[in-house]
Amino acid sequence: MKGTIRRHMKVVLALVLILGTAAAAAAEERIQLAILLDTSNSMDGLIAQAKSQLWKIVNELARAKRNGKTPTLEVALFEYGNDGLSADDGYIRMVSGLTTDLDRISDELFKLTTNGGSEYCGMVIDQAAKKLAWSPAKDVLKVMYVAGNEPFTQGPVDYRQSDSRAARKGIIVNTVFCGPYNEGVETAWKDGADRADGKYMSIDQDEAVAEIATPYDKEIVDLGNALNKTYVGYGRKGAELKSRQEAQDSNAVSAGPGAIVQRSVAKAQAAYTNEGWDLVDAVSGGVVDLKTIKEDELPAEMKKMTAAGREKYVKDLTAKRAELQGKITIANEKRRALVAEEMKKRAQQNTLDEAVLGSVREEAGKKGFDLR
Repeated sequence: MKGTIRRHMKVVLALVLILGTAAAAAAEERIQLAILLDTSNSMDGLIAQAKSQLWKIVNELARAKRNGKTPTLEVALFEYGNDGLSADDGYIRMVSGLTTDLDRISDELFKLTTNGGSEYCGMVIDQAAKKLAWSPAKDVLKVMYVAGNEPFTQGPVDYRQSDSRAARKGIIVNTVFCGPYNEGVETAWKDGADRADGKYMSIDQDEAVAEIATPYDKEIVDLGNALNKTYVGYGRKGAELKSRQEAQDSNAVSAGPGAIVQRSVAKAQAAYTNEGWDLVDAVSGGVVDLKTIKEDELPAEMKKMTAAGREKYVKDLTAKRAELQGKITIANEKRRALVAEEMKKRAQQNTLDEAVLGSVREEAGKKGFDLR
């Protein structure tokens, strides 16, 4: 009898190990981030901070690792509280759904303007929870950031119900109040975070973001510019989206010297992928086969090449890109060390990027992601 029990126990343990291994293999290495920005009249400073710090936030999230893998990063963008938007939609607009196309997020962010308005936090949370393609997997980090400065209780949708619906989907709702901490507590911004396992933060939207120059900045930007030459637009929108990439460099320059450095670093990260229009990424990702791609989808410089010539052209660009990305990564690690030392000497900033990164590191850690 005891021998039979032992055999059964061995079978059960074996099944547990098999199932555990299968579950680990099936883990979805993904981070989904939705940014919900108040674009009413008083929020110019908030939008400016978002523009200048987008790539810093992306870069920190792109450092994440779990089970030795780099997760897919998807970002979505909503605006709310803008009287230029439809009243029928609660003055809310889904600017972009969850996407890995980070240039699209940058492009749309730089188009935002302020106007109005009527700020319905409960309603924008509800729309983001319903409209975005949130993963059903429990191990995916799903995070919203709602930033604004009017009472959280405004609008036709009760934020408590919105929080509850978001939490049932495993979505963490963090709130960022643009104003004094206690005022945000009194106007339910803290409660809005607490009810969906999030963190409440207050920031000074008009505080200038610290720009810490380092000896590595010019090198990183120059390498980023060289990296652009390794992108090859293909298909119907290839040329257009390559131009959009260059436009986002210009947008980053306009947002400040730190922003273009961070954007250059972003282009060296695995999270920055353009398989939909860049032939190098598309071939590396298995989206396009050079042997079967139609000639009219190729850029002009490749149409006259032989099949072997096309293979070599893309292979050489792939190698050059990897070399440049490696150099950017090395320079950036040195830059990060210098910036970290300098930041120790300064008071902590009360800005959007610090609010987002401080909380998301903690929340990512709970899901097993390492953002060091």
